[in-house]
Amino acid sequence: MPTARRLASLALLALLAAACAKEPPGYEGPYKRQVREAIPALEESSGLAFRALPVLQERSRDEIRTFVEQQFNEQMTPLEFAGAQQAYRLFGLLPDTLDLRKFFIDLLTEQVAGYYDPATKVLYVNRDASPEIREVTITHELMHALQDQHTRLDSVQTLKGDNDRMVAMQAVIEGQATYEQIIVMTDGNDLSMRIPGGWDRVRETIRSAQASMPRFANAPMLIQETLLFPYLSGAEFIRQFKRARSGQTPFTPFAASTEQILHPDKYLSDTPDLPTRVTLAPPRLGALLHEDGLGEFEVRLLVFEHLKHEGTAVAAGMGWDGDRYQVIETPAGPALGWVTVWDSPVEAAEFRDIMGRVVARRLGLEAAGAGPAPGPGGTQQWTGRGRRVTLEARTIDGRPVVVMEDAPAGVAGRLLAVDRVHLQEP
Repeated sequence: MPTARRLASLALLALLAAACAKEPPGYEGPYKRQVREAIPALEESSGLAFRALPVLQERSRDEIRTFVEQQFNEQMTPLEFAGAQQAYRLFGLLPDTLDLRKFFIDLLTEQVAGYYDPATKVLYVNRDASPEIREVTITHELMHALQDQHTRLDSVQTLKGDNDRMVAMQAVIEGQATYEQIIVMTDGNDLSMRIPGGWDRVRETIRSAQASMPRFANAPMLIQETLLFPYLSGAEFIRQFKRARSGQTPFTPFAASTEQILHPDKYLSDTPDLPTRVTLAPPRLGALLHEDGLGEFEVRLLVFEHLKHEGTAVAAGMGWDGDRYQVIETPAGPALGWVTVWDSPVEAAEFRDIMGRVVARRLGLEAAGAGPAPGPGGTQQWTGRGRRVTLEARTIDGRPVVVMEDAPAGVAGRLLAVDRVHLQEP
């Protein structure tokens, strides 16, 4: 999904009190009090030191909207954006009628109270935001300015063709900013020790606060969850990282997948669990429009969107070890080919079975009790609502995989060149 995400954590205002730190000399720009209080507190909490004083400027809501539009234009070409939108439509995660680009720009304009721009090295604050929101935003974005002095934040923006890795990197960046912001605003204390319900309460309150915003409340589940994930799951990842590796930085290296964000032990282990890289050959049929991957987090979203059961969604993602999909234009319309890699044949078989339920639900076959028909090469095949979907569990390069193809019903033959799929071990 597009990377321009800067959510104001409104929920914190109901839970936290601003820290009172001794003002150091130096910074003389806008919001002098807030910045002078936040700088030493962030340095102490994060273990990082500012190498240069930050630069702050104010922006209007209209200027913020212009920035959001520029980010979209710079990070994804119209063709790339259209391909990603079509992919999520084919997965059933977005309605066909939604103009994703316009919706995202409107949504982010509603939510952004400030942002740090790695290109200009400037922290911009929305002058139209309330003083309370600005207080929270300045602390959060100052953490981004501090991060940028110790790693390249723009490396997330320049990453192409690896959506899962991009989301994981963003979760580290936003998660650290969120977590350190919370620590600073609770006067250096771990929030889980300060309020009833601890960290889980904070997560739920932030989620509820975001849902009170009109555009966010009306957004598809995919958009809501992908906007919240870097802040909520990212902050939990940082919380566990700091407990396990006190004094170290979480971006040397960055997390390589959302699997590592969801399961921090897979990052913190002496032998990190890195995803298998899947390389797909050009499709056998039609023209390639777009190619990328989902990752464990979006696999969960896909299953939950259709089955509405959290436990099943979590089970579907367990054992994920890599994936790659292609959006293919056929003479009869757009199609989707998807290869997922699993840690074991058992987990691959479980995912195939769960995806069979997803397919039946999407095609309106579940209520009729229609099971899959046998297809070529031992595949399972469903036909309904003008689509033909096949699922197959097989072995490629000695690894268990599941292959899914979703094409217009009139399209005959295989879409993917499965015999030329290559898996590269980490």
